[in-house]
Amino acid sequence: MARNLTYDVAIVGYGPVGAVFANLLSVYGLRVAVFEQAAAVYDKPRAITIDHEVLRVFQACGLAAFMEGHIAPHPGTHYLGIEGEVIKIFDPMPPPYPLGWVPTATFVQPDTEKALRDRLAQYASADVFLSARMTSFAQDAEGVTLSVASDSAPPTIRATYLVACDGANSLARKQLGIALDDLAFDEQWMVVDAWTNDQAKRPNKCFQYCRPSRPGTYLPGPGALRRWEIKLLAGEGPQDFADDGSILKVLGEFTDTNDLTLWRSAVYRFHALLAREWRRDRVLLMGDAAHQMPPFLGQGFAAGVRDAVNLAWKLAMVLRGQASSDLLDTYEVERKPHVGTIVQTAKDFGTIIGELDVAAAQARDCRLRKELQAGTAETVRQKFIPNLEAGVIARATPLAGELLVQPFVRLRDGGSGRLDDLLKRGFVIAATELAPLEQLSEKSERLWRHLDGDKAVIARKPVAASGAVKSFVETDDLFAGWLTARGVIAVVVRPDRYAFGAARNVDELNTLIAELGTMLGVAPAEK
Repeated sequence: MARNLTYDVAIVGYGPVGAVFANLLSVYGLRVAVFEQAAAVYDKPRAITIDHEVLRVFQACGLAAFMEGHIAPHPGTHYLGIEGEVIKIFDPMPPPYPLGWVPTATFVQPDTEKALRDRLAQYASADVFLSARMTSFAQDAEGVTLSVASDSAPPTIRATYLVACDGANSLARKQLGIALDDLAFDEQWMVVDAWTNDQAKRPNKCFQYCRPSRPGTYLPGPGALRRWEIKLLAGEGPQDFADDGSILKVLGEFTDTNDLTLWRSAVYRFHALLAREWRRDRVLLMGDAAHQMPPFLGQGFAAGVRDAVNLAWKLAMVLRGQASSDLLDTYEVERKPHVGTIVQTAKDFGTIIGELDVAAAQARDCRLRKELQAGTAETVRQKFIPNLEAGVIARATPLAGELLVQPFVRLRDGGSGRLDDLLKRGFVIAATELAPLEQLSEKSERLWRHLDGDKAVIARKPVAASGAVKSFVETDDLFAGWLTARGVIAVVVRPDRYAFGAARNVDELNTLIAELGTMLGVAPAEK
């Protein structure tokens, strides 16, 4: 039974995005109720790739050690043309890694979801109701009332905000009457996960088979897990792949199957869809309820996690009275164009891979081969992930909308750790020297105290800092190089680790902090 009948946030949907969101809200000390129709974690994988931004969010949830032991570095991707030649390449990004994690990795989703749920269970402020279905909701000026069908949850729950993580067929989105914009991608693909008893049998490389006879994808996962994604051809449907024999037959077009044990297979419609609205008063959409994309950039799960980390700090500030409720409008302003760009890129890659016309595929191979040979083709996957371009950022300043780099920093005991673990989960002013942090105006200091923000010096050599400033020595040149390349001395960073903006001198830094206060709707009284 619930310990509370009134919550700060009710979350409908306890998939991986809902679980991440619930953990982040709990880190901020909010009272959370989660409702999930299923009785347990779905025991088969759906997502299989995870990127460094998502791993950084898992780190914020307290799961860094778990993820380190349960991921495998993504080996890079070769696109193979009609004749089997390489026409496009994505290489793994070399170290030092900008966000403190391998830029792209593979993972086993059920294990990770269980870890998220186990972590959430440690918070007394979070209640989870399984086999519980929200049947309807009504909102008013003060909050949202949920009607719930369940043997374990009360029939009625009250929350200040409702966040719908309830998937592509979101009941909340439908009840609100929010339409989906179709971005013109709709194909059927079969996803096959299998275990190999010979891990050395296939190259440690992801392949995109760009052949009109049968487009497909191969991806080695952690340990013995292997995945194939296979496009259904004209006239084919899920009924044609309903048994192991038919699945192994089509899988045989890509690999020898003698070493494989099928784990699961499913036929999916790969969509490209965006909800027209992401917020309606006190109800907000997240993850697949707000957007759906084909998997060809490996960013579907990542997009939902970005939603979660973006909205979590904003809800926390609003609920704590640190910011105006208008801040929640920036959730859609920031996330919708960002995810829209990624959806378009995933569509573009899907078009390359899935071309069924032989003449068009031959022309594609010729064009991409020339780009690769000329060195004009982008070969780093992360370059296709955009920065923030609107919302709570100082657009006219350097670094605005970029992710704060996360160096490993040396600790007093001689060890090292990731930067985020040593900072508050809030706003940060970070600089390479002490002076700008000690010369802030009184107005800036008041605002920073109101925000309970951190100040940090991250330098190449030890800096003797006062008690109000944290001092770190980075083991690489990530942070210093990041600032030096843009000619700035300090950066103001949001709780989700996106840069609000950067300054070249103390005057600009004070102006930047004042602009942040204005955007948050904050004006602390003088004392």
